[in-house]
Amino acid sequence: MGREEEGPSSNWPELVAFFLALRDMPIKEPLLYLCDNQSLMKAVNRWIGEVGKAMLVGAPNADILAAAIKILRKRIAAGTLIDVAFITS
Repeated sequence: MGREEEGPSSNWPELVAFFLALRDMPIKEPLLYLCDNQSLMKAVNRWIGEVGKAMLVGAPNADILAAAIKILRKRIAAGTLIDVAFITS
């Protein structure tokens, strides 16, 4: 588990950074988000294009993940390009 100031898990800082990038980028603008956190990639890829109701019960960082999913779905509905890529150093 992450430190208390990081939220429920150690992935919280990366998830917040992703959310802030989504929030601050206009919906109609294409988005390329590069990250080196495999857990973030798995969490995001699970929800991109998901049409059913997201089941976040018990998920760490569910509140911030739900907010990011909401923005992702708006971008998808607008037909805006989204590319989230995993990079290694």
